[in-house]
Amino acid sequence: MSEQAVLAIAAHPDDIEFMMAGTLLRLKEAGYALHMLNVANGHCGTMTDDRETIIAKRWEESKAAAKTLGAELHGCVTDDLGIFYSIEQLRKVAATIREIAPSIVLVQSPQDYMEDHTNACRLAVSGAFTRGMRNFITDPERPPVMNEVTVYHALPWGLRDGLRRRVRPGQFVDITPVLPKKREALACHRSQKEWLDQSQGLDSYLIVMEEMSREVGRWSGVFEVAEGWRRHSHLGFCAEQADPLKEALGEHCRVCEQYERDLDNE
Repeated sequence: MSEQAVLAIAAHPDDIEFMMAGTLLRLKEAGYALHMLNVANGHCGTMTDDRETIIAKRWEESKAAAKTLGAELHGCVTDDLGIFYSIEQLRKVAATIREIAPSIVLVQSPQDYMEDHTNACRLAVSGAFTRGMRNFITDPERPPVMNEVTVYHALPWGLRDGLRRRVRPGQFVDITPVLPKKREALACHRSQKEWLDQSQGLDSYLIVMEEMSREVGRWSGVFEVAEGWRRHSHLGFCAEQADPLKEALGEHCRVCEQYERDLDNE
């Protein structure tokens, strides 16, 4: 598959749309093929539907969102609250990564408010790490790929970790012009408006998404609306200075110099 591909991996249907979709749309403008993988099927995201009904409903919503973004959607691996760092799930995630051979993988934060998110992050990172290991057998079996891949971590839900500490990004992507399309993609997850209203007291998941995006834009000091990213270690993945997100997006991606200085001083 083309080297100009990006794969976004997250725990649940709508996680990508909440925290990553603006960057996907920007990369699409830059010529990247878009791919999405929700590790879990979303079966717990309901107060009324039975298991099979909500799984089917959320799959259709995910397909509609992927179509809105112009992305290819890949099949789920497990149930909600069933995401664990297991060899069985790692083999499945790794198979998708080998099939696509992306140069960019977008994943969730290693610090977040729930373990489905952090476990999905671990699976995605290890899946990318094993892409070239001939003796690591994926499910379904896929041959190893030797391309470089750069992994970027999205910000956590609420922009804070599980101990309420604010998580600051090292890079900001300007999503101001694509915010309406991001909102349209998130709105495809209609079943989640009722669920989030009832279970977590969110008056509107669309408003919450926009508020977080505008907050990250304020942090950037440059962009009105933004998504934030932290670049994973290059070791085992790519060249030390590889930053294809910045290379692809140019002035629409701002690297936080203070963040980089703090890394060098630690």
